[in-house]
Amino acid sequence: MRNPDGDGPVGGDGLVVGVGVRATAAETELLELVRRTLAGAGLPADAVRALATLTGKGGHPAVRAAAAAFGVPVAEYPAEALAAVPVPNPSGTVGEAVGTVSVAEAAALAATGGGELLVPKRKTASATAAVARTPHHRNAGERP
Repeated sequence: MRNPDGDGPVGGDGLVVGVGVRATAAETELLELVRRTLAGAGLPADAVRALATLTGKGGHPAVRAAAAAFGVPVAEYPAEALAAVPVPNPSGTVGEAVGTVSVAEAAALAATGGGELLVPKRKTASATAAVARTPHHRNAGERP
């Protein structure tokens, strides 16, 4: 996992939730989206180690509120770094708006440093979320 400043690893195995928000995203909208995304995949909220997003979005009130609710840092990545991450669900609209075809999926994968995308992006009107697992994390009962 990468540090919140994008330089070097963040300690510990676990999950990273990549998030994208529009300026209009409400604090409750993103937080509920993240909770539903984790619950829908049967993933424990206490395994979340960080949120990850596009540079400049970490200060958005919805992102700050979600990070505070989970008690985790926010890692930010520039559009150029996110654009280099292969994702299953690219969006041309997002690409035109922010310079990368993915924020949530690409940020989650970038923050895990080679992890696995467990939950592809989920959307609301103003927010997206995706979940990736660090390379060495396993869920309870999962076979190696």
